[in-house]
Amino acid sequence: MPESTSAPSAPVAPCAPEDVRRIACIGAGVIGGGWVAHFLARGYDVTAWDPADDAEEKLRRLVAAAWPALEQTVLADGASPDRLTLAPTLAEAVADADFVQESAPENLELKRSLLAELAAATRPGVVIASSTSGYPMTDMQTAAGDAGRLVVGHPFNPPYLIPLVEVVGGERTDRAAVEWASRFYDLAGKSVITMDRELPGFIANRLQEALWREALHMVANGEASVEDIDASITEGPGLRWAFMGPCLTFALAGGEGGMAHMLDHFGPSLKSPWTRLAAPELDRELRDAMVDGCAEAAGGRTYADLVAERDQGVIDVLRATGRLGSTRR
Repeated sequence: MPESTSAPSAPVAPCAPEDVRRIACIGAGVIGGGWVAHFLARGYDVTAWDPADDAEEKLRRLVAAAWPALEQTVLADGASPDRLTLAPTLAEAVADADFVQESAPENLELKRSLLAELAAATRPGVVIASSTSGYPMTDMQTAAGDAGRLVVGHPFNPPYLIPLVEVVGGERTDRAAVEWASRFYDLAGKSVITMDRELPGFIANRLQEALWREALHMVANGEASVEDIDASITEGPGLRWAFMGPCLTFALAGGEGGMAHMLDHFGPSLKSPWTRLAAPELDRELRDAMVDGCAEAAGGRTYADLVAERDQGVIDVLRATGRLGSTRR
């Protein structure tokens, strides 16, 4: 696997991360709209663009729905939904942007053409980050004329509450662009992992995917219901993972001997057939079982109800673990 960034280079951006004032968000779906809400809450001016006819209506509705949760966090001075502008064209959206967050659908050819268009339309040196959940930047930057400032800035849903963002460049990305983006996200209130090299799916998605595949196997084989699987996490290891990751959690299982004792004692169980990492066939039967199981688990709650419940739950966990944060702008 090649290194994710090139040799050190001069700073590429026209302004320092501390001086960013206007952000362009390209794509205004669930993730793009979540980024919009986050940046507004951090006191930035945001210009958004999305080609859908009803994009503005949906985006403003998303921001309005997110704002009550955001008001429980530490809003930056001047933070307001009124600082959102919708641009009629992509070029107008990025014309005076200090930073660009791209959140288009997960389609490689679309990402390639869009990033090339963004690189041509933005001011020289403006860092452009993609919210891709799996594509390496090396694969996405092939058509861009100025690829040195293209980075991955992978968030987690909802971006306005989940702190994590994973930052990594591609083979043509300048190291200075990765450093700039990491510093900017930190100032914008995110918890940043700056990856040393590219990895398809990045770090957290690969871990999520392993859990997700095993869940699908259990449903497909009639071994557990959707509700059982969710409860096994929310009532079990999820409570520990909220403040201590799986590695330290397993280290505690070794008692005072720590991870060394845990591996020596439980290491043989790694050979036990406890997991099936190959994905199951997503046939119609499994699809319907998952859809019906989630509907049953929702218990009549609407999408809006579940979003509000999720957001409040995240706020409660962040508050309980002392991680609501503070504005650093």
